[in-house]
Amino acid sequence: MNSCMRTVLVGFIAGALSVLVFHQLGFWIANQLDYARAPLYNLRPVPPWGVPAILSLAFWGGLWGIAAAFVVPRLPGALNGVLGWVLFAAIIVTLVNWFIVFPIKGAPVGGGFRLPGLAVVPLVYALWGFGMWLIARWLRAALGWR
Repeated sequence: MNSCMRTVLVGFIAGALSVLVFHQLGFWIANQLDYARAPLYNLRPVPPWGVPAILSLAFWGGLWGIAAAFVVPRLPGALNGVLGWVLFAAIIVTLVNWFIVFPIKGAPVGGGFRLPGLAVVPLVYALWGFGMWLIARWLRAALGWR
C-alpha cells in the first residue's frame, strides 16, 4: 500500500473512531456540567439517506481525519504534532461548521454565537482532535507505518 493510501486509511479511521470516543466524551462532559444538552450516540435518522446521526458524524469525522492527516504533518515546528491536530479540529472544523455547514442546514451562522456553545464546541472539537492524533499515532505504530 502506498503512502497516500496509508494516510487516507489512518486519517479516516482516526477521525471516525475519535468521534465515537472523544467527541462523544466531550459532549458527555459538557452535558454533565450543564453546558450543553447534546444527544449522545444519537440514532435519529438524518437526510438524505436516513442513516443514524452518530454514523453520519463518524463518517464526516473520518473525512476531516483524512484532511488533518495530510495537512498537520506539513505544518511548521510544534504544529506538526499533537498541537496541530488539536488546533485543526478546534479552529478549522469549528469555523467550517459555523460559517458553511450551519447556514446550509438553515441554522444561523455560528449557531447564533450564544454561550456556552460558543466555548463548548471548540473545546469538544479540540478533544476530538487530540483523539485523532492519539488514534493515528497508535494505528501507525501498530501497523509499522511511519
